[in-house]
Amino acid sequence: MKNELTYMKNGDYLVPDLALSKTEEKPLGKYGRMRKAFLKEQRPILYSQLLLSEKLYPHLLEIEETANRRLEQMLPRLMESAGVTEALKASDQMKWVGLMNSCKAQAEEVILAELINS
Repeated sequence: MKNELTYMKNGDYLVPDLALSKTEEKPLGKYGRMRKAFLKEQRPILYSQLLLSEKLYPHLLEIEETANRRLEQMLPRLMESAGVTEALKASDQMKWVGLMNSCKAQAEEVILAELINS
């Protein structure tokens, strides 16, 4: 495998002409950004490898999509087990909000443990 690099002169130095491949980027959501921060802080070697091989962004998108799907699957089951219903929402909104926040926090805790911080 032969790599032919071209260089440009910058002052007294020759700097390689490096360019990233063109990819369409969608904005990252909460979980993708959390995964990126985790990799950058806790796993810097893996972060650098993914970044240099241009696999970081697809990895972060996959984590984002998987986390959102997992949240959508877990939340209805947690709501059912906690007794969160539309009738409760109509009769006692503050209790409903508290139970919903609790269910979402439980689901996010699982997602953080399984996908983001692993």
